[in-house]
Amino acid sequence: MLKNEQVGCLIIGSGPAGYTAAIYASRANLHPVLYQGIQPGGQLTITTEVENYPGYPEGIQGPEMMVHFENQAKRMGADIRYGLATAVDFSTHPLKVQIDEEKWIEAHSVIISTGASAKWLGLPSEQRLNGYGVSACAVCDGFFFKGKEVAIVGAGDTAAEEALYLSKLCTTVHMIVRKGQMRASKVMQERVLKTENIKVYWNSETDEIIGDKKVEAVRLKNNQTQELTTVPVSAFFVAIGHEPNSGIFKGWIDMDETGYINTIPGTSKTNIEGVFAAGDVQDKTYRQAVTAAGSGCMAALDAERYLGEKGLH
Repeated sequence: MLKNEQVGCLIIGSGPAGYTAAIYASRANLHPVLYQGIQPGGQLTITTEVENYPGYPEGIQGPEMMVHFENQAKRMGADIRYGLATAVDFSTHPLKVQIDEEKWIEAHSVIISTGASAKWLGLPSEQRLNGYGVSACAVCDGFFFKGKEVAIVGAGDTAAEEALYLSKLCTTVHMIVRKGQMRASKVMQERVLKTENIKVYWNSETDEIIGDKKVEAVRLKNNQTQELTTVPVSAFFVAIGHEPNSGIFKGWIDMDETGYINTIPGTSKTNIEGVFAAGDVQDKTYRQAVTAAGSGCMAALDAERYLGEKGLH
């Protein structure tokens, strides 16, 4: 039987939150071990141009930026490994995390930075054109379509907020709503309906995103009449929600009804002593690389203080 490995600080996930936590934890001599998870680099590895992260005046490609994060964490001494956390046992200390369904790590502190995944419609054209006009983040990518016509699909508060954001940049925003009403709050609905350059398509679904190397149009199907309509657009934004990657922590860590981890306000602390959460797995409001990085810093500092108070560092 494999002997359990023991570590002082274990970081699960490798987006801006995880790598920043690794940088700070390394500088504090916590000798962190970071497992990269199913998508090393996180959501930014499926983004093309990043223009809103401070320190990159010319912008940078998402995957390249995450290589920079990883290299900086390695230079500070973080032990970065391939592997996926597949189960946890937080019933006793040290805390236990299973990697790749085989090896168990015992850790005095755990930083959860497993992120969230955008929900997609499931169209092949959506994945094929992802990064070429298809995006799940209007705030990240809307700027590239300034002065153009775009489409957005969704009916909740996020979709309404992103449609309003896009309306300030784009000539027309074609908003696709599956039912005869939105799920968004009344205030958000009113704002959308009062905005002249947002055109709402009720009872409509996306039949196909059209384009060879980039988005050129979207074909809509009316659910009531089955009529197909083709709308020329330069971009297609999916705003049907995100899913936090928190499944393995259910039953251990307090979460909201959608699976986002609850942290004590102003900290990265969870309901389990020694377990901290950072980035999109606990942030459904901002979901930006810079806020994720900030919360990764908080988690490492919280872990350092915790280990110091317990005499484990």
